[in-house]
Amino acid sequence: MNRYVVEPNKDASRWIVTLEGVAPDDSYTSKDGAIAAAEELAKANSPSKVVILDDDHNEVEERSY
Repeated sequence: MNRYVVEPNKDASRWIVTLEGVAPDDSYTSKDGAIAAAEELAKANSPSKVVILDDDHNEVEERSY
C-alpha cells in the first residue's frame, strides 16, 4: 500500500507531498492544494493512504483510498 504524506517544509512556507521513503513529488503554496494533489495520487494508485501532518509534523489525519 502506498502512503502519501502531506507536510510543511522546514520553514513552513510551502507544503510538500511525498510518497513515503521517496523524495518529495512537488510543493504547494497551500495545505489544501497539497492535500488535493495527494488525494489524486492516492486514488490513482489505490489502495493507498494519505497522511496529513500539522506544522509540528504530528499526524492529524489519515485517509484511505
